[in-house]
Amino acid sequence: MSLNYAKRMDSIKASEIRELLKLTQQPNIISFAGGMPAPESFPIEEFIKIGREVLENTGAQALQYGPTEGYQPLREAIAKRMAKVKVDVKAENILVTSGSQQGLDFVAKIFINPGDIIVCESPTYLGAINAFKAYEPKFIEVSTDKDGMNMEELEEVLKSNDNIKFIYVIPDFQNPSGKTWSVERRIKLVELANKYNVAVVEDNPYGELRFEGEILPAVKHFDTEGRVAFLGTFSKILCPGLRLGWVAAAPEFLSKFILVKQGADLQSSTISQMEAAKFLELYNIDEHIQKIIDIYRKRRDVMMKTIEEEFPEGVSYTYPEGGLFTWVVLPEYMNARELALKALEQNVAYVPGGSFFPNGGNENTFRLNYSNMDEERIVEGIKRLGKVIKDAIR
Repeated sequence: MSLNYAKRMDSIKASEIRELLKLTQQPNIISFAGGMPAPESFPIEEFIKIGREVLENTGAQALQYGPTEGYQPLREAIAKRMAKVKVDVKAENILVTSGSQQGLDFVAKIFINPGDIIVCESPTYLGAINAFKAYEPKFIEVSTDKDGMNMEELEEVLKSNDNIKFIYVIPDFQNPSGKTWSVERRIKLVELANKYNVAVVEDNPYGELRFEGEILPAVKHFDTEGRVAFLGTFSKILCPGLRLGWVAAAPEFLSKFILVKQGADLQSSTISQMEAAKFLELYNIDEHIQKIIDIYRKRRDVMMKTIEEEFPEGVSYTYPEGGLFTWVVLPEYMNARELALKALEQNVAYVPGGSFFPNGGNENTFRLNYSNMDEERIVEGIKRLGKVIKDAIR
């Protein structure tokens, strides 16, 4: 059978991460591949109580359709929580989405015509690349250092290209690099977006998962013209199975998201939204987030210490101040995809880095996740991986 698919399907490939996760379901695999939260951090007992209460007291509403914008008490709670990243918004600035991944798809629908240009960090989040690629854009990657995107390079890109639709950034504990932008870079980004009249999409799944120091103000905090859309999610600070995220944006900007959501799924799950709102009402989510931070900080420390002991000279890596990932750079002659196969023979999995560069290259890089494996397995997995690298290095 030969069906006449849309041309855009030619550019859509299976997510390398999702494919790897199929392998890592095997219990003998030590997986540093996914962005999976620690399941022991999930508030299971609380949700058993919440689920019963929601259904017993408001069951008819919980199982019914709801407004596209989202369940009002949840929107109000999200707007209030945005103060954690120094963003002052009201409930009418919030759209509840089915995970922040849906927000990325909506950004693409709103902005991209074939051939339009997207500016992003180099590397950037694979899920965003895949969401945007379906709409056939061109990507311009801007290099990063320890303080985030290179602003001089960004301005040169903005100055030299007329058809840029938006700048996509992950300023806090970036996926995949683990890097965090300085406040100065955040301010400059907004100044340049205003100067060259482009939108900014700020993806912030990890901003509250800071291990040291104070939470930094979001890029949205510095937004003076309503051109920054902030994407948030409950996946990393509560649990991903709820499939709840949100967009925070100025009214005119948000109205475009609402229109495309009506065509996508009408609304996000009513019962999930009501359960999340009830959790925020009955429990202290900041205490819950602190428990997650304590788990991840310990695992980050164990992974960094073991990498330092087991990886050979010539291999560099980031030291994240929060979030879920570190980023490893091998000598240029090495190929992390080929190495991944050898690592899998030792029952260790990671994500090769080439997929995080929309224009290709950089095959000597890979991403490691430390949130999902316990400390003992992290030590054993990094030891095995260190030996694989040593055996392959010249």
